[in-house]
Amino acid sequence: MSEEVPLLDLRAQHAAVGPDVQRALSRVVESQGFVLGPEVEAFEEEMASYLGVRHAVGCASGTDALLLPLRALEPEPGDEVIVPAFTFFATAGAVWNAGFRPVFCDVDPMTFNVTRETVEAVWTDRTRAVIPVHLFGQMAPMEEIQELARERDAFVLEDAAQAVGSRRKGAAAGTVGDAGAFSFFPTKNLGAYGDGGLVTTNDGELADRLRKLRVHGGRQMYHHELVGTNSRLDALQAAVLRAKLPHLDSWTEARRKNACVYHGALADVPEVILPETLPENFHVYNQYTLRVRRRDELRGHLQDRGIGSGVYYPKALHLQPCFESVGQGKGTLPAAEVLTGEVLSLPVYPELGEERVERVAEEIRAF
Repeated sequence: MSEEVPLLDLRAQHAAVGPDVQRALSRVVESQGFVLGPEVEAFEEEMASYLGVRHAVGCASGTDALLLPLRALEPEPGDEVIVPAFTFFATAGAVWNAGFRPVFCDVDPMTFNVTRETVEAVWTDRTRAVIPVHLFGQMAPMEEIQELARERDAFVLEDAAQAVGSRRKGAAAGTVGDAGAFSFFPTKNLGAYGDGGLVTTNDGELADRLRKLRVHGGRQMYHHELVGTNSRLDALQAAVLRAKLPHLDSWTEARRKNACVYHGALADVPEVILPETLPENFHVYNQYTLRVRRRDELRGHLQDRGIGSGVYYPKALHLQPCFESVGQGKGTLPAAEVLTGEVLSLPVYPELGEERVERVAEEIRAF
């Protein structure tokens, strides 16, 4: 029987970087400084330098990296934030939990990302912010969205949870809008050994506000200028991420090579719609996601042959029961609704190798 091909294999990555990570963890244990502190500060500086942004603020998770900038806006009742209907739940959940009303927009079915047109279609006079999600590792057309937001004095929060290292026209994800949100969940291209997040911004006042909000609203213990929360990045997670960061570019190139093999092997399969990359985008392929009408049958075929796959995402956010009160029912966002029935993500992790990529493609062709 052929070797199994999992959707993701973190053990393969650990085999390569395990010694570096162990040394980093030992450094923190010996220091006995486990929350924020020098390790987190060093990671924030390294990430700011890597991305080319002035400020990076570590926090407890990618969800909090979305929540904290939204809370910093201090919403009034009825204020709205536009989010794509086709993305992970945290994007809309953070909007709701920050006190805004989420308004869902459609996406481009070829890139899976929002466009100026899809955002503008649901804009109202209550729109305070828009969250373009750089889904699966490709940036949305930020120049169009920035232009629209500037025209209407709205805040732009980039959801770059899946897009660390991706670029558009030379600018890194998370550095173009008013703020960017990153996740270091273990499955991400740069993953921690648990939860972790980061907010980026070029606005010094916003960065200062975020640093207060993540520690109960104050810089000094027992002195609270704001009503904040507990969303601190652990030093252990920062140490893991610092050990992994030097490897990120080589991992990205391996992902891009795997994607290129898929492109070549599946380009002439008429039943498959391959993911499209916008001109001037540098895609980092957190997921390699194609579209196929017989998605569930294909997934079963692959599973029977020991090949992992994933469905991101099986239900559009505007159709989730918890957002029924928003009032955007079935049929209102057709592209997002079609995608939920067709998308299939294939293994693309760096250690996969060309031979296994070709095997996955061969099974798809056989189906």
